[in-house]
This record gives sequence, C-alpha cells and structure tokens, in this order.
Amino acid sequence: MPYKVLDIANKILKYGADNEELITNLKLQKLLYYMQGFHLAYFGTPLFDSDIEAWQYGPVVPSVYYKYSVHGANGIEPEGLVIKLEAQEEKLFNQVLNVYGDYSAIGLMNMTHNESPWKTTAKGIGNVISEKKLISFFKNRIK
Repeated sequence: MPYKVLDIANKILKYGADNEELITNLKLQKLLYYMQGFHLAYFGTPLFDSDIEAWQYGPVVPSVYYKYSVHGANGIEPEGLVIKLEAQEEKLFNQVLNVYGDYSAIGLMNMTHNESPWKTTAKGIGNVISEKKLISFFKNRIK
C-alpha cells in the first residue's frame, strides 16, 4: 500500500537536514520523482499516493509543492516523526538519495528535462506523468 506523499517528502527533508542541507521545494520535487520512478520499476507499485505532473521546471507533486511554496527558494526543515519503510523499500530509498541527493536542484531539474517521462508529457498543471512512462524509463535504470 502506498505511503502518504507528505510522509515521504518529510523523510527526504530529514535526510537533507541530517546531511547538513535543508532541501528546497524544487529539489524535493525532483527527488520525489526519482523515488517514485525507481519504486515503481523495482517493486511494481507506487511509493506514494499522489500523481506527478509535468510542469515547466520539471516533475511536480502539486500537493507537496503547494504545502512548501511558502518557503520560496529556501531550504525546508523536516517536521515531526519520520516514517520507517519496509526493509527493502528503505534500502532503495537510501540508494536513490545516495545517488541523487548530492545534485543541486538545478542539476536535478536539468536531468529530468532530458528524460522521456517529462519530455513526452504535455507541460502544465493537471498533466500527469503516467506510471507506465515512469516504469518503462526507470526499469532501464535499475542495475
């Protein structure tokens, strides 16, 4: 069963804070995209319960974007308790963060702009990047 997207977002924010980086909303959006894509490809199920849309600056989970939009380009502090995932999910979560967490928000945005799920989806609010596109793309990225 998928987790709540805000719980996953908070887990990513906690990772950043623990590594002395408060993650911005822009970077958070891209990390959510990579988390969802790899989870779908590896497990065949979504990590979280929300769609990802193709916006001008890359993939976005609207509910998370709007919650944290008050922070502008500033880093975001995690809030409250951080959920624990199933053991294999936790391992994949950490692997994705170890690879993509070191990139800047702009670096991640540029990467997503060159990847087929975002490139082949119409841009704008309400234009969902399909799970089928995510699975197809990320299956080729799993080693």
